[in-house]
Amino acid sequence: MMTLFGHPLNTASHWTFFVSILPLIFKGLIITVEATILGFLVALGLGLIFALLRRVPVRAVSWPTVFVIEFVRDTPLLVQLYFLYFVLPVYGVRMPAFITGLLALGIQYSAYTSEVYRAGLDAVDRGQWEASKALNLSTVRTYRDVVIPQAIPRVIPAMGNYLVSMIKDTPVLSAVTVLEMLSMAQMIGDRVFRYFVPLTTVGLFFLIVTLFASALVRFLERVLPKQGIPLK
Repeated sequence: MMTLFGHPLNTASHWTFFVSILPLIFKGLIITVEATILGFLVALGLGLIFALLRRVPVRAVSWPTVFVIEFVRDTPLLVQLYFLYFVLPVYGVRMPAFITGLLALGIQYSAYTSEVYRAGLDAVDRGQWEASKALNLSTVRTYRDVVIPQAIPRVIPAMGNYLVSMIKDTPVLSAVTVLEMLSMAQMIGDRVFRYFVPLTTVGLFFLIVTLFASALVRFLERVLPKQGIPLK
């Protein structure tokens, strides 16, 4: 019989075990995907708000925004997750573990996406700003109708990188009892003392999900108009 690291390698036994644990792994996969999608939406929205506030020509607004961005970006995700889950309830703010987890992911990555948005906004040709001013467009309309639509195609590749990174960071949520895919595999392994099959399965599922996300980003790069996306 073949061996793996000194242990018997029974292919039929591994296949049977894989089939038996697949429903549990799928449950964890659903949690992983949901946390990633919702957390990334939070990161996209909050990151844009941070990027716009940072450009406000009032130091009382822009400087605190820069401080918040740097603080969030330079502190570990796990510390922020623990703060939301263990500290906020002391002050009466209680949220389910899943909501806490996706908010922690969203807030952490909003600091990164805000920098991506900033680079995209700065990349818009200066003439576009001057043309908007010549047309007497308000600041809101300039951003909404001229600048942001042109910035979006420029930031998609970088945003895609952060989406993949967020997928791989979801196992951190197990620290607050969220049973995502990896924690589900670890729980299975702890119960039956067999780790090879569940951990290998989770690794393959992570690979499939990240490859799908990367393919989706490349698809968006191809189909979105380079001249900008109308927001109306």
